[in-house]
Amino acid sequence: MSEPSDPSAHAAGSDMETDYVVGQDNIEGQLGPFGFDIHNRVFVVSALASLVFIVLTLLFPERAGALFQAMVGFATGTLDWYFISVVNVFILFCVVMVVSPYGKVRLGGPDATPDYGYLSWFAMLFAAGIGIGLLFFGVLEPVYHANVSLPLGVASPFDADGELVPEAIADATAMGLAGTYLHWGIHGWAVYAVMALALALFTYNKGLPFSIRSAFFPILGDRVWGWWGHVIDILAVFSTLFGLATSLGLGAQQANAGMNFVFGLEVSTNFQVVIILLVTAVALVSVWRGLEGGVKRLSELNMIVAVLFFFFVLLAGPTLVALSGFWTGMVTYVKEVVPLSMPVGRDDDAYRQAWTVFYWAWWVSWAPFVGMFIARVSRGRTVREFVSCVLIIPSLFIFIWMGVFGATALDQLYASPETSLVKEYVIDSYSPELSLFGMLNELPLTGLMATIAIVLALVFFVTSSDSGSLVIDTITAGGKIDAPRVQRMFWATIEGLIAIVLLIGGGLSALQAGVTATAIPFSIVMLLMCYSIIKALNGELKRR
Repeated sequence: MSEPSDPSAHAAGSDMETDYVVGQDNIEGQLGPFGFDIHNRVFVVSALASLVFIVLTLLFPERAGALFQAMVGFATGTLDWYFISVVNVFILFCVVMVVSPYGKVRLGGPDATPDYGYLSWFAMLFAAGIGIGLLFFGVLEPVYHANVSLPLGVASPFDADGELVPEAIADATAMGLAGTYLHWGIHGWAVYAVMALALALFTYNKGLPFSIRSAFFPILGDRVWGWWGHVIDILAVFSTLFGLATSLGLGAQQANAGMNFVFGLEVSTNFQVVIILLVTAVALVSVWRGLEGGVKRLSELNMIVAVLFFFFVLLAGPTLVALSGFWTGMVTYVKEVVPLSMPVGRDDDAYRQAWTVFYWAWWVSWAPFVGMFIARVSRGRTVREFVSCVLIIPSLFIFIWMGVFGATALDQLYASPETSLVKEYVIDSYSPELSLFGMLNELPLTGLMATIAIVLALVFFVTSSDSGSLVIDTITAGGKIDAPRVQRMFWATIEGLIAIVLLIGGGLSALQAGVTATAIPFSIVMLLMCYSIIKALNGELKRR
């Protein structure tokens, strides 16, 4: 995979509007203590607030845990309609970008050419927004949605006495997969597309710094270089920090569960803290080695191993059943995507509130992280081409992965529900971090493949931390992407510490709370971003 290009290298040649750069010198970084090249206010406020959060959570873990649970309850029980409506707005916005004259605008100006061919570009789109989630939820979600939190009130394949009802299996399987596809498909990628489009448009076409605040110049004018812009960037930093911390926490839980499954090691918060510390140390080495020597090589290796792991599950398991399940889930998803997207008038609270709302908040919190990467590799594409590919290409890859893993696990469960570890881990005892290993238990080479799954989770952990620290570093350095390594190491350390204190402060509930708390204000930022994009595109069309 080639290294993403530096957006600033194209700014001078872009067809930019000169009034967009008035006052932007106010956000230039300054050389601070210990070699930090910082944008003073954004870096200092973000760093101090993060450290205060870490210290207070460690000092008062019980109070923090109660607060986290209350936040999750408020977000899922009161704001469920809001999160679902916001993501629906992003979907409609992307449709407008594709079918309207806006789609003709080229990122980088009329004469810009793509930096990457389609194959490389598709590979990077696929790699950008996937990670620990594929391993953690690939088995868990289809099984859980097909048997416990059934979307749209579909009947469970188990009756009140726990007996299997064969005639209900087909509908439950199809809806369980469709419900999973909703959470990992075009809705989430629409969130990324909005963020990435804003960053690419205002960087490549307007010549502004590669920073979130740049997208708000049409709304705020020169004030975007002052405190209004500082607040926007600080919200982006916190959103990214807590989104990454959630992924790192889930990865530590799954790695710990896998080590217990394979080697008999204890499952405990303390052991998960040790895992986070060790993997963060590896991430720091990766950060120090840089993009080429660190995260790039790890990402390439991990993608190869992940693909081989996928084909093992496909070929070692019931291949035709897995492929048939994937396709049946796709058909059901297309038929039911509108009812599944409705914010009100539904009777599936367990699915909508506990799952969909969390996912939409998680996607929003990851938007600065993934959006920046997608923007960096998408110069030269038209808006229509850009949005269409960002929505469709990664979604299809994820659907295939989730469909194969989910259908394989469901086939195992229904074939022998009395002895299925998948049923024990997902339905009976609800140990979500063990769900993947329950499925692998019924395939050949269980010990080897479970070990590979652990390694995949840990390397996803490292690459997420490394890439995330680069994004946060870019934001806090005023849009620069070449700040000193020590600064990226600082943010990689902060990410690990936040993941640790969230685990200590309440485990999964705390991880969910961190995401939803930051996603609420940042979702408002992204709604305003849509309006700003349209204003900028109108200017592009007029000049054409």
